Amino acid sequence: MKKIRPPHVAGYFYPADPIKLKTDIQKMLEAAKTDASFNKIVGIVSPHAGYMYSGQTAAYAYNMLKGKNYKTAIVISPSHAEYFPGISVYDGDAYETPLGVVEIDDEKANKLVEGGKLIFRGIQGHRREHALEVQIPFLQSVLSDFKIVPVVMGDQSRTFVDELANKLAEIIDDKTLIVASSDLSHFYDARTADILDSIVAKRINEFDYEQLQRDLDSHKCEACGGGPIVTMLKAAALNNYNKAKVLKRTDSGDVTGDKSEVVGYLSAVVYD
Repeated sequence: MKKIRPPHVAGYFYPADPIKLKTDIQKMLEAAKTDASFNKIVGIVSPHAGYMYSGQTAAYAYNMLKGKNYKTAIVISPSHAEYFPGISVYDGDAYETPLGVVEIDDEKANKLVEGGKLIFRGIQGHRREHALEVQIPFLQSVLSDFKIVPVVMGDQSRTFVDELANKLAEIIDDKTLIVASSDLSHFYDARTADILDSIVAKRINEFDYEQLQRDLDSHKCEACGGGPIVTMLKAAALNNYNKAKVLKRTDSGDVTGDKSEVVGYLSAVVYD
C-alpha cells in the first residue's frame, strides 16, 4: 500500500495508545448493552465528538453490529475543515488508526464515482476530518475482515444528497454497512437543544427522510451531518429497508454537568 491516511486526531478526540483505546472502547460497549437486537442492519447513525463526550452514545449503535459479517463499511462524514462543491471518496489505499490499518474497498469506491459529476475520488475533505476518523476504531472493535469506503460531503445540499443516495443504492448489499457520522445541535442551552434534537430523532424513528431534509433546510432542527443521515436513509429506502430506531440521545452536558451550552448526540440503526 502506497498511500495511507494517518490518524489526525488520535490523542485528541480519542486515545493514541492502542491498548488504552481498545480498553476504553470495550468499556463503552459493555456499558451500552441493551436487550435490543436487529437482524438486518444496513446503516447506523453515530456521533463524532471526542470519545469522552459522545463515545458512550456511539457505543449503543456499534454494539448492534457485533457478530455481523460486513465486508464493507461506507462511512459518510460532513466536512468540518474545508468546503468543496462535491463529494470526495478517498483516493488512497487505506486509513490508519492506532488499532491498525483498514484497506479501502476500491471496487465499491470506484463504482460510487462511476459516471457521476458530483462524486469523485480525491484527498479533499480527508486531510484533517475528525468526523470520519473517529468512527473507524469503533468499527475495528466490532467487525473483522472488512474494508471501508471513506466519503466526505463537501456540500450537503439536496442535489448532492440525492446523487450520493442514488449511487449508494446501486452498490450496497447485505454485506455492506453505511455509517452516517453526525452530531446534532451546537451550543444551545440543554432545554433548547432537546427541542431541536427531538425533531431529528422523531424523523429518524418515523423513517421520514424527506421531512428531515425539509426541517434541516428550514432550520427547524440542526445536524452537522444531516446530509449523511438523509443520504443513508434514502439509500436504504431504495433498497427496501424501511425502519429506523434511535437507540440513545444525549448531550455534552450529561458528561460535563454544564447544561448552559451543549452539543447534542444520538445513535440509531436502520434495519429491515
